[in-house]
Amino acid sequence: MCKLPLLVVLTALATVSGVAHAQQPASFEDCPATVQAGRVPPRLVFDAGSRAFRSAVADVSRGPVNFAGHYRLAQWGCGAGCVMAAAIDVKTGRVTSLPFTVSDWPLDVTEPLAYRANSCMLTVQGSRNESKEHGTYWYVFNGKAFHLRSAVPESGR
Repeated sequence: MCKLPLLVVLTALATVSGVAHAQQPASFEDCPATVQAGRVPPRLVFDAGSRAFRSAVADVSRGPVNFAGHYRLAQWGCGAGCVMAAAIDVKTGRVTSLPFTVSDWPLDVTEPLAYRANSCMLTVQGSRNESKEHGTYWYVFNGKAFHLRSAVPESGR
């Protein structure tokens, strides 16, 4: 007689716990940024991750602001189906690398990185650093680093 109420309570706790751990997708509107006029940045200041890709970064540094208000997001290939990226500050020339590569994105995705000029949110689809974990990841860029905000694992792989 006492087992049934205990079973109901345990089931309810497990359900609530699962819901509490589920992460909600983020959106570009969660991290607004005021877009500033693009200009040629001062001398580029490369971090360790971007130094080897100077020409790819320098090419993008002369383009329009496309990320987080006053940054340009540069992307380049790192092999078949692999992408690397870095944010270039048009005010200071500082280059901040995305701390991982992106690969193995879903077939229906043409660009594994999604971003906007008026948002500091970066959406990543696929596998980070060629791991077995696949999903969609939302990162917030604070001008110094990319921080994971939320993630939704891809099921069925």
